[in-house]
Formats: sequence, C-alpha cells, structure tokens
Amino acid sequence: MKKIRILGWSALLLIFVASFAVGFKVAAEHNLNDGYEIGDLADDFSLKNVDGNMVSLSDYGSAKGFLVIFTCNTCPYAQAYEDRIIALDAKYKPQGVPVIAINPNDPSVKSGDSFAKMKERADKKGFTFPYLLDEGQKVYPQYGATRTPHVFLLEKTTIGNVVRYIGTIDDNYQDASQVEEPFVENAVNAMLAGNEINPKTTKAIGCGIK
Repeated sequence: MKKIRILGWSALLLIFVASFAVGFKVAAEHNLNDGYEIGDLADDFSLKNVDGNMVSLSDYGSAKGFLVIFTCNTCPYAQAYEDRIIALDAKYKPQGVPVIAINPNDPSVKSGDSFAKMKERADKKGFTFPYLLDEGQKVYPQYGATRTPHVFLLEKTTIGNVVRYIGTIDDNYQDASQVEEPFVENAVNAMLAGNEINPKTTKAIGCGIK
C-alpha cells in the first residue's frame, strides 16, 4: 500500500513538471512573438539593402531617430503608401529621422517579394531610403510587425533606440488628399519637439506578413 502511494505521488510530480515545462515554453514563445511595446529598446540589425550593402541603425551616427517601416512590393496597401513613405523620408531625413524600409515577406511564399523584385521596385519608384530584405524572417518577429505597412518610430537616446510609436501611417490608405489624422507625422513632430506623442499606438492597416 505504501509502495502504491509513493508511485502515485511520483506520477503526479512528473505530470506537474511536464505541465510546468509546457506552460513555460508557451509563455516564452508568446513573449517572443509579442514584439516591442512603447518604451522598449529596439535591437539593432544588419540586413541587405537593394544596393547590395548591409545596413544597420548604427550606421546613422547623427540620426535622432528612425522610421522603421515594414513594407513589401506586392501588397496593395503597401503600394498605396509608397509615395507617402517617400514623402516621409524627404521631410524627416533632413531633420535626422530617416526611413528604413524592411521587406518581411518570405520570397519562397511570395515570389513577387524576392530580392530581385525588390531592386526593380526600388528603382521604378525611386526609393530614397534603404529597402532591406529580412532574410530568414528574423527581424520582424522581434518588432512584432504583423502587417505591410507597419511603422515603428524609434528615438535615438543615450541608452539605445527607444520605441515611441507603433502603428499605421495615417487614417486613409486609399486617398492621401483625404487624410485627417497623419499619425506618423504627428508622432515624429512631437518626438522632435520633446512633446508627448498622442496616440502612441494605432492599428496597422495592410496585408498580413507572408
């Protein structure tokens, strides 16, 4: 009877340990996939640009911040925002906040987002900013990007690149002339002025990352 009771407790202990391990693994995966939140420090990366060079945030010594925008060639939403992304770079790069565009899609799933097609798209549209391939899809999960386009405004500080805004570019992807809330412009202007950003987050509108 005593032997049976001991075996019973051993089995319960094994079940508890196994359940804890599974729960810990799920929690760890959940935290990994959550991505950055406002106030987090964004890790640097090194990704290949369409010109063949590797690009990192640390390359921009005089930058005050960055507009890291996950976008692609093929998504209609991303295409609708391309001219506005070019305009954001033209407006804010001279003020120390350049656009860094990253294509997060897997080209084996979406052939139109291959590196060769990225080079063609950048040349056709006259991109004035780096257009990087997230090869192996390692960077976008860190950020928590889920859509194209998806914007992350970073402020360069003495402790690192702090996430200040996450979300969409504005409130009208269909017609730039009808925009009422230019969320990204408002966020960058507030950051540069040292003011509170409001809102700090919006819902990204676009295609799911492939």
